Amino acid sequence: MKVPLLDLKPQNLALEHELKAAFERVLHSGQFILGPEVETFEQSVAEVTGTRHALGVSSGTDAILLALMALGIGPGDEVLCPSFTFFATAGCVARAGATPVFVDSCPSCFNLDVADARRRLTARTKAIIPVHLFGQTADMDAVLELAREHNLCVIEDAAQALGAAYHGRPAGSMGDFGTYSFFPSKNLGGFGEGGLLATNDDALAEKARMLRNHGMQPKYFHGMVGGNFRLDALQAALLAVKLPHLKQYSARRRENAAYYSGRLAEAGVALPAVHPHNEHIWNQYTVRVPGGRRDALREYLAARQISTEIYYPVPLHLQECFRSRAPEPLPVCEKLASECVSLPIHPDLLREQQDAVIEAIAGFRRS
Repeated sequence: MKVPLLDLKPQNLALEHELKAAFERVLHSGQFILGPEVETFEQSVAEVTGTRHALGVSSGTDAILLALMALGIGPGDEVLCPSFTFFATAGCVARAGATPVFVDSCPSCFNLDVADARRRLTARTKAIIPVHLFGQTADMDAVLELAREHNLCVIEDAAQALGAAYHGRPAGSMGDFGTYSFFPSKNLGGFGEGGLLATNDDALAEKARMLRNHGMQPKYFHGMVGGNFRLDALQAALLAVKLPHLKQYSARRRENAAYYSGRLAEAGVALPAVHPHNEHIWNQYTVRVPGGRRDALREYLAARQISTEIYYPVPLHLQECFRSRAPEPLPVCEKLASECVSLPIHPDLLREQQDAVIEAIAGFRRS
């Protein structure tokens, strides 16, 4: 049975009438950049994030860069961030002129190891970016304690975690900034690029709004050098149609994850851990395949038309663009990169498709 890693058509086509109406509304408004559609969407998302301010931006990547700019992070500064994550986290630090300092991972939940982060502090450390990887929050109490002790800014990279929670607190609401992505594969996936920056700090929000629009306030008067990080009105209008369904999408992912975990317990793979204080939204369901057999499993599944993905095959500290300094070994992170594989988990995954995945993994174990 063919099992795609992600199938966006059922989710989006179920809302086709509403999405077309939103498109026509924007078309007839003539307002395509920022404006009322973006403001309305921002207000709705602020309720989900539990923050006073939500700023629609051009991508999840630009949300991180904008947060760094608003916090004044730049040349000479160091920023602690995990190595086992998508490139944007550290790439934005480098683009801001600062130095990413790579931190090892927790072997069970895959998030940043705060004890290892503590060991890497220097007098130049100015910020820490915990990533809420695969839809589960990092250990934010430990992160915030470290930040208080050393006067660090905290940017929560919640690109994969809109709707997740830590001890009841929404992902992205606990640091100075929370950043989110609306890339189509996310739990709230858009129709192209899009992102969001959230904060509870009025001054930071105002500064970020200016920087989002070339540092301009009022029009054609530039108090700062910013960038073009604006969210299109059309993306905001389309996302606003899907936002009321976010909890339902995440609930379906949660059901699929529970089914996998119940059926794969004896399948010879290491299942992802869920900390009891976390509300996991399962942007990815990522297992570990020990013994150097991960790639063989992928090939076995692919031969049966079952798609998988490796997030992430090369840790950031080993990427060519960061090799100007000799990388310090990060043993847990490197092991995760060699063992992790993600299985289909999207909300419209059929039970018989999941059964096909489970049976194929069991067959691989017997082979």
